[in-house]
Amino acid sequence: MKDYIYHICLRTGWESAQKAGVYVGDTFATEGFIHCSTRTQSVPTANSFFAGQSELVLLEIDPERLDANLIYEDTVGAGQDFPHVYGELNLNAIIAVHDFKPGRDGKFTFPE
Repeated sequence: MKDYIYHICLRTGWESAQKAGVYVGDTFATEGFIHCSTRTQSVPTANSFFAGQSELVLLEIDPERLDANLIYEDTVGAGQDFPHVYGELNLNAIIAVHDFKPGRDGKFTFPE
């Protein structure tokens, strides 16, 4: 199994990226990178930072297709390295887009 990375974003952000031809997200301008997660980090990240939001998608990204640099690092002192894309996210690196809604209990689970 390939080690894909994942990015959580608003559906409107994904729709804008499709029109623009690249995805930059909402932290690229201020932090210089796009936050991503591994498969195992995606659900805890969603539950911590996106609680109660239902208009989300989960972008599944093939790191081998990225035009920008990918660096795994711990920028917040969380004790684990997260993947960060240092540049615009080229759309051909996104291999799948999953609806990403919390369950009835408000918690996220990884899409089937």
